[in-house]
Amino acid sequence: MESYGNVYRMGDKTMTNPGGPKALPLALFLMRVSIFMVFFMWTLDKFIRPDHAGRVYQSFYFMPALGAIVFYIIGAVEMLILAGFVLGLAKRLTYGAVLIFHLISTLSTFRQYLTPFENVNLLFYAAWPMLAACFAVYALRNYDTMGNLSRKHYPAASRT
Repeated sequence: MESYGNVYRMGDKTMTNPGGPKALPLALFLMRVSIFMVFFMWTLDKFIRPDHAGRVYQSFYFMPALGAIVFYIIGAVEMLILAGFVLGLAKRLTYGAVLIFHLISTLSTFRQYLTPFENVNLLFYAAWPMLAACFAVYALRNYDTMGNLSRKHYPAASRT
């Protein structure tokens, strides 16, 4: 038996499951919007406080000092990707980019995980459930049909 959301296939028979995950599109939409809100604030920081963004890049990504113009460019590219993400456009690209951005961000702070009770390091652990949410939204992107402008919808019954 193969399962596709609310539709189940057994051989050449297709059956619907009225008790299936009807809330899946809503759950994915809420995760997508909440992930967007976090990334939006991080991206705004590059425009409002490029010096802070520079310190973050130096501390966590081991980058040399970069000027404000570089962070404006990075912020503009991120903002375009985030707009596509929150609108549900080019899902493989935008959802994948957000997942990769957050994976890099989560792994680059490994030192904070080693000393969780120093400074505000405990807050860094919040990155892990968000990373899981980024993965879930990416992995289930074909079922993320609520509140997006994508013309591509993958009805469960048409998948083979």
